[in-house]
Amino acid sequence: MRISIPISAFVAAIVGFGGTLAVVIAAAKAVGATQIETASGVTAICLAMAVECLWLSWRTKMPVITAWSTPGLALLAASSGFSVNEAVGAFIVTAVLLIATGLFKPLTQFIARIPPSVASGMLAGILVGFATNAFKTIPSDPWLILPLIAAFFVIRLFNPALSVLAVLIGGGLAAFLTGRVGGLPAPELSTLTLIAPQFTAGAVIGLALPLYLVTMASQNLSGLAVLKAAGYHPEPGPLIGVTGFFSLLSAPFGGPTTNLAAISAAICTGPDVHPDPAERWKTGPFYTLAYLVFAMFGASLVAIFAVLPQALIVLVAGLALMAPLTNALSIALKDEGHRMAAIVTFAVTASGLTLFGVGAAFWGLVAGMVVLFLEELKMRQSFQPFVRFWMRSS
Repeated sequence: MRISIPISAFVAAIVGFGGTLAVVIAAAKAVGATQIETASGVTAICLAMAVECLWLSWRTKMPVITAWSTPGLALLAASSGFSVNEAVGAFIVTAVLLIATGLFKPLTQFIARIPPSVASGMLAGILVGFATNAFKTIPSDPWLILPLIAAFFVIRLFNPALSVLAVLIGGGLAAFLTGRVGGLPAPELSTLTLIAPQFTAGAVIGLALPLYLVTMASQNLSGLAVLKAAGYHPEPGPLIGVTGFFSLLSAPFGGPTTNLAAISAAICTGPDVHPDPAERWKTGPFYTLAYLVFAMFGASLVAIFAVLPQALIVLVAGLALMAPLTNALSIALKDEGHRMAAIVTFAVTASGLTLFGVGAAFWGLVAGMVVLFLEELKMRQSFQPFVRFWMRSS
């Protein structure tokens, strides 16, 4: 076996975990989760990803890599007024929807029919607050933050995948060495804590439904595209259904939704992993091994994040979401005919609007689809006289 297989798997796991763990912490804080509940959620989702990745890679003989829904966690972190119990309820509803999508092919086709411009506008509206908040941390501690921002943009010129991780490690070391942190917490093994779910209409419509939509549109469909681009022919239903099933198992312990990975998968699916595509599935077991280690020490990792300066956590979360924001904006504005609908979706989502207990992501999607419907209706009306004239002439 080539050494590139385990190396690719471990790099993908470290980048995926370390680069976005700050977003997980931010999401947990937004719903008022305790440190114990946050550690339980990290442990649960790592276990879910480990098992589903091992199973799917072995069964399909493809490098099927899974991840947590970073856009979904950003949605949760940007929300307000929800409790951790409502968040768990939303995770359960989202998991059920993913299982249903895996079982019923028309659901996958329905999600695929949502215009990418509108879906990306909603995602961009969710993410833009994190990007602006990252730069708002500068006045609080410029001597720590400014060098880290500079390092991020320099490192990403050579290795974009490791740039966020470098900022996290470098910023953490700088914080400890300069006395901004008192000391490291004692190492401890992770435990799982049951969290009673609470199902409310506001959480189902304002959290679960947008979480399902962004997970499908910006994660699962992208993950399938990565596999197809690498020459594989995945069957979407079983892959999405399995991630939904393990999301359902991890949700009562605070584990957010899992899905097919895109960036991490790209690291494990290329020819650099192995020249023979039939051998690349072996990255799956090594990826699983990495996440089992993360699950075992999840409590310690969460404890370390708890003592780091808040400005550093906000900065890392914002920088980690820069690339997804850039991609979302480029897709949202790509189609000239859909730009107004995409911008309306973006603006409403970014506004933080809450109406009837339902969050901005849902209303942004509704507003964008209404604008798109009106514009398409106008186009059809404007062509009717031409169509009637052409029919009479023929």
